[in-house]
Amino acid sequence: MAHETEEELPAWSLPAGADQAISLPSAWPERLTREWAWGGSTGAGVRVCVLDSGVELDHPLVGQVQRSVAVTKDGDEITIADDDAGDLCGHGTACAGIIRSLAPECELTSVRVLGAGYTGSAAILLAGLEWAIAEEFDIVNMSLSTTKKQYVDRLHELADTAYFNRTMLIASAHNMPVESFPWRFASVVSVGSHESEDPYVVYANPRPPVEFFARGLNVDIAWLGGQTITATGNSFATPHVAGLCTLILGKHPGLTPFQVKSVLHLTATNVGREA
Repeated sequence: MAHETEEELPAWSLPAGADQAISLPSAWPERLTREWAWGGSTGAGVRVCVLDSGVELDHPLVGQVQRSVAVTKDGDEITIADDDAGDLCGHGTACAGIIRSLAPECELTSVRVLGAGYTGSAAILLAGLEWAIAEEFDIVNMSLSTTKKQYVDRLHELADTAYFNRTMLIASAHNMPVESFPWRFASVVSVGSHESEDPYVVYANPRPPVEFFARGLNVDIAWLGGQTITATGNSFATPHVAGLCTLILGKHPGLTPFQVKSVLHLTATNVGREA
């Protein structure tokens, strides 16, 4: 093949000399530690979205919710509007409480896509996720998934859009051994559970699609009516990872999802151990 001139470079190529325009000053330490990653961070300035069943707005373990919206469907029409109904089943409040326990000063928004009894639809989930991505949240906690394969292509497209727009999707693996999404996509951070009681213990999984394990068994969680209950599930492991990512971004704003995931991996409890 004949040598191509600069004018004939393939699409997405980097012309000669253009490397200076994309120089990335290094601020990485020789050895990356948890202290460097999130020491002293409270999550201040980081915008977190809980895409779930809503959040109880006055729960003492959640604190202030900066905004609450609901996604509803009437026939073929989907509406997204401000909402003061709170949480319809407790699940979203639990996730918000875990995130706030780790990152107390983050900015929290609730997007209700599940109704009472955990009812919902893939169309509502997709609309809520699309809205969250358009709002440019730093982190979206998705302790839910869908098994309906007819929606996979659109969900995958949204997950990739979020990734390239620097919105991190933190998604829980299904509690049953079934194929569901979006946690199986490489553009999200996928989470399963472990039994340790330490909320800062995260294990990196060398055999994805689940990438990380976090605290998710016998967790004391916020629940409806200002109460707490003890529960188990990957749903509650996921906001532990979302909270840690919030701390990382609070201390190092501007990191990409790839970089935050790399920091999470390098600070995982099982990384760097002697075999």
